[in-house]
Amino acid sequence: MLEVLLCSLVTILPDYLFRRYVQGRRLGKEITFYSVWYELRWGITACLMLTVSLITMIFYFHPSTSSATLYFRTVPILPEGSGRVAEVNVGFTQAVKKGDVLFSLDSSRQQAAFETAKRKILEVDAAMTAAQSDVVKAEAQIQEAKANHQQALDELEVKSELQRRNPGIVPQRDIDKLKVLVDQRQAGVDAATAAKQSTSLQVTTLLPAQKSSAEAALAQAQVDLDKTVVRAGVDGRVEQFLVRSGDVVNQLMRPAGILIPEEAGRKLLQAGFGQIEAQVMKTGMVAEATCMSKPWVIIPMVITTVQDYIAAGQFRSGEQLLEVQNTVKPGTILVFLEPLYKGGLNGVTPGSSCIVNAYTSNHEEISAKDTPTSRKIALHVVDGVGLVHALLLRIQALLLPIQTLVLSGH
Repeated sequence: MLEVLLCSLVTILPDYLFRRYVQGRRLGKEITFYSVWYELRWGITACLMLTVSLITMIFYFHPSTSSATLYFRTVPILPEGSGRVAEVNVGFTQAVKKGDVLFSLDSSRQQAAFETAKRKILEVDAAMTAAQSDVVKAEAQIQEAKANHQQALDELEVKSELQRRNPGIVPQRDIDKLKVLVDQRQAGVDAATAAKQSTSLQVTTLLPAQKSSAEAALAQAQVDLDKTVVRAGVDGRVEQFLVRSGDVVNQLMRPAGILIPEEAGRKLLQAGFGQIEAQVMKTGMVAEATCMSKPWVIIPMVITTVQDYIAAGQFRSGEQLLEVQNTVKPGTILVFLEPLYKGGLNGVTPGSSCIVNAYTSNHEEISAKDTPTSRKIALHVVDGVGLVHALLLRIQALLLPIQTLVLSGH
C-alpha cells in the first residue's frame, strides 16, 4: 500500500491535475466513478507498472525475512554410563557453574572396585617388603654356602698334599669323597646365587610392574567412580531437570535434563533469506531486526557470515538413488547477524522469532571516480528506496503486538 501511494504521487496525481486544470474536467462531472479508468488510464497504468518495479527493486536489493531466530545450543545432561540416581543437587531450574555437581548415581559397585584396587597396591607393597627381606636372606645363604665350599676345598687340599708327600697315608676314597663334597658345596653356592638373582628380579622388575598395574587399575576404578558423579560441563542454566532419587538414567533412552550454556542465543541472530537474494547478501551489510519478545524496538545489526551452502540440498549416501522431486520446500540462504552496538540483543529472549531487513549499500561505487553518472543515479535510487523498506519494518514493529494479541485471537 505504501508503494502504491508513493507511486501514485508521480503518476495518477499528475494525470489528474492535467485533466483538471488543462482539460477542465472535474470530479463528479466529467470524471465519475465509472469513467475513472478511461480518464486516468495513463496515470493508473504507469502507477501499476511503477509500483511493481518499485516493490521488486525494494525486496531484491533490500531483502526481508520473517524466518529469523536466535538459535542456541543445548547440552543434554547424561551420565557416561547408566545407573540409578542416588542424590540430586539441583532443582527444576537453576543457574550452575562449570564443575558443579548436578546429581550422582549409586556407586556401590564402583566403590567396591576402587577398594579392591587399593588393597591390591597394599598387597604388592607387602610382597615387595617381603622380597627385600628374601634378598637379605639369600645374601646370607650365599655367604654360608661359600664358607662351606671353602671349608671342603681346604680339607681336600690338605689331604691331597699329604697323599702327595706320603702316598697311602690318606685313602683315595676319602679324597674322592672330598672332591664330590667340594662340587656339592659349589652347587650350593650357585643355587644360593640364583635364588638371590630371582629375588632381586622380583624386587626390581616383577613387583614394580605388578604395582604399576595395580595403580592403573586403581586409576581406572577412580575414573569409574568419578563417572557416577555428573557435573556441569559449562557455565549455564539447568532447565527441566525432573530426575529424582531412585530414577534410572542412561545415555540412550533417558537424559536427566537440559543444560543451556551461558550467553547461548544472546550474541548471534540467524536468518534465512530467499535463494533469489543469494547475489545480494554480502558480509558487512547493515541490517535491522525486530523481535516478538522485545516489541516496538528496532535493533541495528550487521551481517557477519553468509553460509555458502543451502541446507535443502544436502543428502546422505544410502541404498537408494537421490530423487530431486523429494526436495519439495526450497531452502534459504542462512545468514549470521551480530548487533551493531554492544548489548543490542539485551532483553531479547533466546529462541525468539524476529523480522530482519537487510540493506544494500553502494556508497563506495557511487564515490568512485570512474563510475558513470547514469549508474550513480541508478545506485542512488537503489539506496534511497531502502528508506521505504525501513519504514515498512517500523510499521511491522508497531503493529506486531496488535496483530499477535488482538487480530490473531490469542
